[in-house]
Amino acid sequence: MDSYLEKLVATKAHYPFLRWRKSGLPQYTDESCARCAAVFDRLIANLGKVGELGPEEAKIELFKEAVEAFNSLSEEDESLIETGEREDLCEMCNVVVLAAGIDPKLYGDGEGPASEWRTW
Repeated sequence: MDSYLEKLVATKAHYPFLRWRKSGLPQYTDESCARCAAVFDRLIANLGKVGELGPEEAKIELFKEAVEAFNSLSEEDESLIETGEREDLCEMCNVVVLAAGIDPKLYGDGEGPASEWRTW
């Protein structure tokens, strides 16, 4: 595995989903947390395919797809992404975008790429 992909995969250590599951709140089932993790897993895998030297526009398009996937999950269950979870997801996007070699402050009015497209 190349160092770029290793750096991306290492961001999984920051996933908040196990903590969500342990919160005891009914919306954080094994299934719902796995679906959230799958969004980031797909993002990380696709960023790896684009490659470290791939165009930033292609990488940002992948973030857009991930955020839109979370928009869909939020529409299915409005209780899934509340204030704390919103902060977790935005932070997670910023951790991954940094690993992808992109400055998060360039997107979402300085808040990061999640703030470009999120409805949650």
